[in-house]
Amino acid sequence: MNHHIAIIGGTTFDHIVYLPGFPQPIPQTIHKAPFNEGVGSTGSGKALALTKLEIPNTLYSVIGNDHFGEQIKSFLTAQGVETLFDTDPAGTERHINIMDANGGRISIFITQSSEIIEHNTTAIEQLLERSTLIVLNIISYCRHLIPLLKKHNKPVWTDLHDYDGKNMYHEDFIDAAQYIHLSSDNLPDYKTIMQQLMNRGKELVICTHGKQGASLLTKNGEWLEQPALQNVPITDSNGAGDSFFSGFLYAYLQNYSLQKCLQYGAVCGAMAVTSPTLVFESLSPGFIDNKIKEL
Repeated sequence: MNHHIAIIGGTTFDHIVYLPGFPQPIPQTIHKAPFNEGVGSTGSGKALALTKLEIPNTLYSVIGNDHFGEQIKSFLTAQGVETLFDTDPAGTERHINIMDANGGRISIFITQSSEIIEHNTTAIEQLLERSTLIVLNIISYCRHLIPLLKKHNKPVWTDLHDYDGKNMYHEDFIDAAQYIHLSSDNLPDYKTIMQQLMNRGKELVICTHGKQGASLLTKNGEWLEQPALQNVPITDSNGAGDSFFSGFLYAYLQNYSLQKCLQYGAVCGAMAVTSPTLVFESLSPGFIDNKIKEL
Protein backbone atom coordinates (compact mmCIF):
# COMPACT_ATOMS: atom_id res chain seq x y z
CA MET A 1 0.00 0.00 0.00
CA ASN A 2 1.28 3.45 -0.89
CA HIS A 3 1.17 5.71 2.14
CA HIS A 4 0.97 9.46 2.46
CA ILE A 5 1.22 11.01 5.91
CA ALA A 6 -0.39 14.28 6.97
CA ILE A 7 1.68 15.85 9.76
CA ILE A 8 -0.39 18.43 11.61
CA GLY A 9 1.38 21.26 13.42
CA GLY A 10 4.77 22.10 14.84
CA THR A 11 7.33 24.46 13.31
CA THR A 12 9.54 26.88 15.23
CA PHE A 13 12.76 28.77 14.71
CA ASP A 14 15.14 27.78 17.49
CA HIS A 15 18.20 29.44 18.98
CA ILE A 16 20.36 26.76 20.61
CA VAL A 17 23.06 27.48 23.21
CA TYR A 18 25.50 24.76 24.34
CA LEU A 19 26.93 24.76 27.86
CA PRO A 20 28.97 22.09 29.71
CA GLY A 21 26.32 22.14 32.46
CA PHE A 22 23.26 24.19 33.31
CA PRO A 23 24.17 27.47 35.07
CA GLN A 24 23.53 28.00 38.74
CA PRO A 25 20.53 30.30 39.44
CA ILE A 26 22.67 33.30 40.39
CA PRO A 27 23.44 36.49 38.46
CA GLN A 28 26.45 35.76 36.26
CA THR A 29 28.09 36.29 32.89
CA ILE A 30 28.95 33.30 30.71
CA HIS A 31 31.78 34.32 28.42
CA LYS A 32 31.83 31.38 26.04
CA ALA A 33 28.81 29.46 24.72
CA PRO A 34 28.72 27.84 21.28
CA PHE A 35 25.55 28.83 19.46
CA ASN A 36 23.46 27.38 16.66
CA GLU A 37 20.11 28.32 15.17
CA GLY A 38 17.67 26.80 12.77
CA VAL A 39 14.33 25.13 12.21
CA GLY A 40 12.88 23.22 15.15
CA SER A 41 9.77 21.70 16.70
CA THR A 42 8.05 18.38 16.53
CA GLY A 43 6.34 18.73 13.14
CA SER A 44 9.55 19.78 11.40
CA GLY A 45 11.49 16.94 13.02
CA LYS A 46 9.01 14.26 11.99
CA ALA A 47 8.48 15.62 8.46
CA LEU A 48 12.20 15.93 7.80
CA ALA A 49 13.03 12.45 9.16
CA LEU A 50 10.19 10.79 7.23
CA THR A 51 11.22 12.63 4.06
CA LYS A 52 14.78 11.33 4.45
CA LEU A 53 13.30 7.85 5.00
CA GLU A 54 11.39 8.28 1.71
CA ILE A 55 7.92 8.15 3.29
CA PRO A 56 5.71 10.66 1.40
CA ASN A 57 4.33 13.27 3.77
CA THR A 58 3.04 16.82 3.96
CA LEU A 59 3.60 19.09 6.94
CA TYR A 60 0.77 21.51 7.76
CA SER A 61 1.83 24.26 10.12
CA VAL A 62 1.65 27.99 10.82
CA ILE A 63 4.42 30.55 10.52
CA GLY A 64 4.61 34.30 10.80
CA ASN A 65 4.90 36.69 7.89
CA ASP A 66 8.44 37.46 9.02
CA HIS A 67 12.13 36.65 8.56
CA PHE A 68 11.93 33.53 10.76
CA GLY A 69 8.94 32.17 8.85
CA GLU A 70 10.81 32.62 5.58
CA GLN A 71 13.79 30.77 7.07
CA ILE A 72 11.56 27.83 8.00
CA LYS A 73 9.86 27.74 4.61
CA SER A 74 13.09 27.91 2.59
CA PHE A 75 14.91 25.33 4.75
CA LEU A 76 12.14 22.73 4.59
CA THR A 77 11.67 23.28 0.84
CA ALA A 78 15.41 22.85 0.27
CA GLN A 79 15.26 19.57 2.24
CA GLY A 80 12.47 18.27 -0.01
CA VAL A 81 9.73 18.49 2.62
CA GLU A 82 6.27 19.16 1.18
CA THR A 83 4.58 21.90 3.23
CA LEU A 84 1.26 23.66 3.64
CA PHE A 85 1.40 26.84 5.71
CA ASP A 86 -1.10 29.23 7.19
CA THR A 87 -0.07 32.62 8.54
CA ASP A 88 0.06 33.32 12.26
CA PRO A 89 -0.60 37.03 12.91
CA ALA A 90 1.44 36.73 16.13
CA GLY A 91 4.57 35.84 14.13
CA THR A 92 6.71 32.73 14.00
CA GLU A 93 7.09 30.75 17.22
CA ARG A 94 10.68 30.87 18.54
CA HIS A 95 12.47 28.97 21.28
CA ILE A 96 15.79 29.34 23.06
CA ASN A 97 17.10 25.87 23.95
CA ILE A 98 19.94 25.66 26.48
CA MET A 99 21.68 22.29 26.11
CA ASP A 100 24.10 20.61 28.53
CA ALA A 101 26.81 18.08 27.68
CA ASN A 102 24.60 15.12 28.67
CA GLY A 103 21.84 16.03 26.23
CA GLY A 104 19.68 17.77 28.85
CA ARG A 105 17.62 20.72 27.67
CA ILE A 106 15.98 23.83 29.08
CA SER A 107 13.49 25.24 26.55
CA ILE A 108 12.40 28.87 26.75
CA PHE A 109 9.50 29.86 24.50
CA ILE A 110 10.26 33.47 23.66
CA THR A 111 7.28 33.72 21.28
CA GLN A 112 4.37 31.31 20.92
CA SER A 113 1.96 30.40 18.13
CA SER A 114 -1.55 31.81 18.43
CA GLU A 115 -4.17 29.39 19.70
CA ILE A 116 -6.78 30.65 17.24
CA ILE A 117 -5.71 30.58 13.58
CA GLU A 118 -7.68 31.31 10.44
CA HIS A 119 -7.09 27.82 9.03
CA ASN A 120 -7.38 27.13 5.31
CA THR A 121 -9.75 24.24 6.00
CA THR A 122 -10.31 23.54 2.29
CA ALA A 123 -6.60 22.88 1.73
CA ILE A 124 -6.34 20.89 4.98
CA GLU A 125 -9.33 18.74 3.97
CA GLN A 126 -7.70 18.04 0.60
CA LEU A 127 -4.54 16.98 2.44
CA LEU A 128 -6.49 14.68 4.76
CA GLU A 129 -8.38 13.13 1.85
CA ARG A 130 -5.18 12.04 0.10
CA SER A 131 -3.45 10.86 3.29
CA THR A 132 -3.58 7.34 4.67
CA LEU A 133 -2.39 8.30 8.16
CA ILE A 134 -2.37 11.44 10.30
CA VAL A 135 0.27 12.56 12.79
CA LEU A 136 -1.35 15.00 15.22
CA ASN A 137 1.09 17.13 17.20
CA ILE A 138 0.15 18.62 20.55
CA ILE A 139 0.33 22.26 19.46
CA SER A 140 -2.47 24.43 20.79
CA TYR A 141 -3.93 25.48 17.44
CA CYS A 142 -4.08 21.81 16.32
CA ARG A 143 -6.78 21.15 18.91
CA HIS A 144 -9.28 23.06 16.77
CA LEU A 145 -8.56 20.77 13.79
CA ILE A 146 -9.46 17.56 15.66
CA PRO A 147 -13.13 17.54 14.51
CA LEU A 148 -11.87 17.74 10.90
CA LEU A 149 -9.50 14.81 11.52
CA LYS A 150 -12.27 12.71 13.06
CA LYS A 151 -14.52 13.40 10.07
CA HIS A 152 -11.96 11.78 7.75
CA ASN A 153 -11.63 8.67 9.93
CA LYS A 154 -7.95 7.94 9.19
CA PRO A 155 -5.55 6.36 11.73
CA VAL A 156 -4.17 9.08 14.02
CA TRP A 157 -0.77 8.93 15.74
CA THR A 158 0.19 11.45 18.40
CA ASP A 159 3.28 12.21 20.45
CA LEU A 160 2.52 13.36 24.01
CA HIS A 161 6.20 14.15 24.73
CA ASP A 162 6.77 14.64 28.49
CA TYR A 163 3.15 14.00 29.53
CA ASP A 164 2.78 13.60 33.31
CA GLY A 165 -0.24 11.28 33.24
CA LYS A 166 -2.78 13.86 34.37
CA ASN A 167 -2.30 17.15 32.51
CA MET A 168 -5.70 18.02 31.00
CA TYR A 169 -4.00 19.86 28.11
CA HIS A 170 -3.32 16.47 26.47
CA GLU A 171 -6.84 15.03 26.78
CA ASP A 172 -8.17 16.06 23.36
CA PHE A 173 -5.06 14.69 21.66
CA ILE A 174 -5.25 11.39 23.57
CA ASP A 175 -8.92 11.08 22.71
CA ALA A 176 -8.27 11.70 18.99
CA ALA A 177 -5.42 9.18 18.55
CA GLN A 178 -5.25 5.41 18.29
CA TYR A 179 -1.43 5.24 18.39
CA ILE A 180 0.41 7.07 21.17
CA HIS A 181 4.08 7.89 21.72
CA LEU A 182 5.27 9.56 24.92
CA SER A 183 8.37 9.80 27.10
CA SER A 184 8.81 8.75 30.71
CA ASP A 185 10.57 12.02 31.65
CA ASN A 186 7.67 12.96 33.98
CA LEU A 187 6.36 9.42 34.56
CA PRO A 188 8.08 7.45 37.32
CA ASP A 189 5.22 4.94 37.05
CA TYR A 190 5.09 4.92 33.25
CA LYS A 191 3.75 1.35 32.94
CA THR A 192 0.59 2.24 34.85
CA ILE A 193 0.00 5.27 32.62
CA MET A 194 0.64 3.22 29.48
CA GLN A 195 -1.92 0.68 30.70
CA GLN A 196 -4.43 3.42 31.47
CA LEU A 197 -4.00 4.78 27.93
CA MET A 198 -4.44 1.30 26.50
CA ASN A 199 -7.62 0.87 28.56
CA ARG A 200 -9.03 3.80 26.56
CA GLY A 201 -9.08 1.65 23.43
CA LYS A 202 -5.70 2.46 21.88
CA GLU A 203 -3.91 0.23 19.37
CA LEU A 204 -0.35 0.82 20.59
CA VAL A 205 1.37 2.84 23.31
CA ILE A 206 5.12 3.44 23.00
CA CYS A 207 7.15 5.10 25.76
CA THR A 208 10.76 6.25 25.35
CA HIS A 209 13.22 6.50 28.24
CA GLY A 210 16.19 8.32 26.69
CA LYS A 211 19.37 6.37 27.49
CA GLN A 212 17.24 3.62 29.07
CA GLY A 213 15.61 2.64 25.78
CA ALA A 214 11.89 2.25 25.13
CA SER A 215 8.84 0.17 26.09
CA LEU A 216 5.80 -0.80 24.03
CA LEU A 217 2.38 -2.11 25.07
CA THR A 218 -0.01 -3.81 22.62
CA LYS A 219 -3.78 -4.00 22.99
CA ASN A 220 -3.31 -7.74 23.67
CA GLY A 221 -1.36 -6.85 26.81
CA GLU A 222 2.06 -7.78 25.40
CA TRP A 223 5.03 -5.75 26.65
CA LEU A 224 8.12 -5.27 24.50
CA GLU A 225 11.37 -3.64 25.62
CA GLN A 226 14.10 -2.06 23.51
CA PRO A 227 17.51 -1.05 24.91
CA ALA A 228 19.04 2.21 23.72
CA LEU A 229 22.19 2.10 21.62
CA GLN A 230 25.30 2.25 23.80
CA ASN A 231 28.26 4.64 23.64
CA VAL A 232 26.54 7.15 21.38
CA PRO A 233 28.41 10.49 21.35
CA ILE A 234 25.98 13.30 22.18
CA THR A 235 26.27 16.42 20.05
CA ASP A 236 22.69 17.73 20.28
CA SER A 237 19.64 15.83 21.57
CA ASN A 238 17.11 18.16 19.87
CA GLY A 239 14.87 16.13 17.59
CA ALA A 240 15.83 12.71 18.98
CA GLY A 241 12.26 11.87 20.03
CA ASP A 242 10.88 12.87 16.63
CA SER A 243 13.50 10.73 14.89
CA PHE A 244 12.59 7.77 17.14
CA PHE A 245 8.92 8.28 16.25
CA SER A 246 9.75 8.48 12.53
CA GLY A 247 12.01 5.43 12.54
CA PHE A 248 9.34 3.41 14.33
CA LEU A 249 6.64 4.58 11.91
CA TYR A 250 8.87 3.87 8.89
CA ALA A 251 9.30 0.25 10.01
CA TYR A 252 5.62 -0.06 10.96
CA LEU A 253 4.61 0.95 7.43
CA GLN A 254 6.88 -1.80 6.07
CA ASN A 255 4.85 -4.28 8.18
CA TYR A 256 7.92 -5.17 10.24
CA SER A 257 7.46 -6.80 13.64
CA LEU A 258 6.85 -4.43 16.55
CA GLN A 259 10.22 -5.40 18.05
CA LYS A 260 11.91 -4.44 14.78
CA CYS A 261 9.93 -1.17 14.74
CA LEU A 262 11.39 -0.39 18.16
CA GLN A 263 14.88 -1.15 16.84
CA TYR A 264 14.40 1.24 13.92
CA GLY A 265 13.16 3.90 16.32
CA ALA A 266 16.14 3.39 18.62
CA VAL A 267 18.65 3.66 15.77
CA CYS A 268 17.04 6.80 14.29
CA GLY A 269 16.86 8.43 17.72
CA ALA A 270 20.48 7.58 18.47
CA MET A 271 21.72 8.95 15.16
CA ALA A 272 19.84 12.21 15.80
CA VAL A 273 21.83 12.99 18.97
CA THR A 274 25.14 12.63 17.12
CA SER A 275 24.24 15.52 14.82
CA PRO A 276 23.94 19.28 15.51
CA THR A 277 21.00 19.40 13.09
CA LEU A 278 17.40 18.50 13.88
CA VAL A 279 17.68 15.19 11.96
CA PHE A 280 20.84 13.19 11.19
CA GLU A 281 22.08 14.48 7.82
CA SER A 282 22.79 11.05 6.27
CA LEU A 283 19.56 9.39 7.38
CA SER A 284 18.14 7.21 4.59
CA PRO A 285 16.42 3.81 4.26
CA GLY A 286 19.71 2.19 3.18
CA PHE A 287 21.69 3.77 6.00
CA ILE A 288 19.22 2.73 8.67
CA ASP A 289 18.79 -0.81 7.25
CA ASN A 290 22.58 -1.27 7.38
CA LYS A 291 22.73 0.01 10.97
CA ILE A 292 20.04 -2.49 11.97
CA LYS A 293 22.03 -5.32 10.31
CA GLU A 294 25.13 -4.26 12.29
CA LEU A 295 23.13 -4.67 15.49
